[in-house]
Amino acid sequence: MKTETTIQGLSASLSPARANRKIIGFVPTMGNLHEGHLNLVREARNLCDVVVVSIFVNPIQFGPNEDFENYPRTLDQDSQLLAEVGCDIIFAPTVEQMYGSQPRLTNITVGEITQDLCGASREGHFDGVAVVVTKLFNMVQPHYAFFGEKDYQQLAVIKQLVCDLNIPLEVIGVPITRAKDGLALSSRNGYLTEVQRATAPIIYQSLQTAEQQLITGQDLTDVMNNVKNTLAQNGFNVDYVEARTPALQRIEQFNQDVVILVAAKLGNTRLIDNLQIKYSP
Repeated sequence: MKTETTIQGLSASLSPARANRKIIGFVPTMGNLHEGHLNLVREARNLCDVVVVSIFVNPIQFGPNEDFENYPRTLDQDSQLLAEVGCDIIFAPTVEQMYGSQPRLTNITVGEITQDLCGASREGHFDGVAVVVTKLFNMVQPHYAFFGEKDYQQLAVIKQLVCDLNIPLEVIGVPITRAKDGLALSSRNGYLTEVQRATAPIIYQSLQTAEQQLITGQDLTDVMNNVKNTLAQNGFNVDYVEARTPALQRIEQFNQDVVILVAAKLGNTRLIDNLQIKYSP
């Protein structure tokens, strides 16, 4: 396994794969890897000849009151984990390597689907994601790129971006990896206190309850309110609980497939989760 820190080094490492028409898979991350990230790499390993994983804490997707400076940077540990699951190349650039020393004058905005849900409370976040992902796609030029479905809105944004800009790759969503108690794995789970960590699985439990209520015919609005109330009663500061179509369109009743999306804070830690529910008339 190679680790490259420059665009030129990455290109040189990928040159033999391109010359031999190998299938290149790409997993972009911000490091501090957990089993969810590793499952993305395993999926890439299954489908591709060469697997590239980027580790880059992207400053332009963090808001002014978010945790960019304190975001864990664990490259040595991450490298060991990636070697064990079959990564071929780690791309770990500096901020200057990614963005240069001159002011960036180009922005990328994916409209509509970035304007609510997480986009409403994290202004500029998805613009920062769109820019860095586009740059990474240009640098790696993969055939497939793998993203977790936990960040459901982000996955939708990236799929839209790839479609709109005719980026020649396929985006593959990989199901959420959960702890034994149901909590969606996230690097931010490490910020939870012991008591908060014990409370956090209530998010997934409330989603499972919502699924059962919808299947038995309860009203969608009532079910969403039940989720909000359950979370609030257990100490969560709820940002949103929303029911959407798989394309993130608003939905008023459970008469088609639906995704329930949740964002809520425990203390200072913002947690997100979702559950996709099939409609069966």
